[in-house]
Amino acid sequence: MPNLPPVTRYLLIANVLVFALQWLLHDVDTFALSRYFALWPLGPDVTGTVAGGQVITTGFRLWQLVTYAFLHGGFEHILFNMFGLYMFGGVIERTFGARNYTVYYFVCAIVAAVAQLLVVKYFTHGFYPTIGASGALFGLLLAFGMLYPKEKVFLLFLPIPMPAWLFVIGYALVELVLGVTGTQEGVAHFAHLGGMVGGYVMIQYWRGKLPFKPKRVLLR
Repeated sequence: MPNLPPVTRYLLIANVLVFALQWLLHDVDTFALSRYFALWPLGPDVTGTVAGGQVITTGFRLWQLVTYAFLHGGFEHILFNMFGLYMFGGVIERTFGARNYTVYYFVCAIVAAVAQLLVVKYFTHGFYPTIGASGALFGLLLAFGMLYPKEKVFLLFLPIPMPAWLFVIGYALVELVLGVTGTQEGVAHFAHLGGMVGGYVMIQYWRGKLPFKPKRVLLR
């Protein structure tokens, strides 16, 4: 990772280290970390038995709006998320600068978490944890599409180049359809969309396009 700028590199390392700790603690069965740091639904705490037989009591805590983005559900989950961070994070960090990039990344993660909390509370009504950096990564993808719209990108399983703006819009529409129809159970589609919304608002703010203005315009 010598060519990656520092914040992206540190985010990659942090995610991998946390996942290694999850694996060592058998978090899938014990909820050793997920009990405290995954994103749990709004409302009272709930007591239940995890796969390992342990009885735990857990629920929403404010810090989970950030910490959930460093937990992952398996090797495939973290592999795809870290690949996305590697592909887009460095480009966006060099464009924004380290400080603004850090703010942008965590705003996307937090807005994604809020979107997921609202969907669970008012629509799905389940009690299950949300984990993963996907919300923040969808914010990075949105930034790439807005700032480099003519750059060519393609899906790994569909190697047909397309402009970034088209890729991002298409991906967002797919996520919306999958979320509304309830397809791919266990995937937080509205968290992904929330990350994109958070990213869009931040970029428009930095461009001076919103009613409340930054001290200086940071982006064209």
